[in-house]
Amino acid sequence: MRLPLILTAAALALSGCVYQNPAAIPPAATLPPVAVPNPDAAVRSSARVVVNREMARRLPGANVAPYTDCVLQNATTAELADISQSANASGAVAAIVGRPATTQCIAGAAAAARGTA
Repeated sequence: MRLPLILTAAALALSGCVYQNPAAIPPAATLPPVAVPNPDAAVRSSARVVVNREMARRLPGANVAPYTDCVLQNATTAELADISQSANASGAVAAIVGRPATTQCIAGAAAAARGTA
């Protein structure tokens, strides 16, 4: 009857030997976040150049940046990708300009440019 009691006492005594001090364990190495390029930003940047060129062709001498912003805001990513890769994006830009939301945006930008907004 004493043997189970001795084994239990020995097991309890030995269990104290496996104590781990959390402060003694080195923390896991943390790596800085990796900057992942945003393909959408690259597409938008390329499309902006093409749309600016097209808008400047249609509105010579005007500050076309606000109008370009309207076109970019109302285009899908797929449309912007097509525009940025197209040698002749005139039709695609015209289709986006013809949308009611784009037309309203351009009208607002034109009014702001005239100071009547």
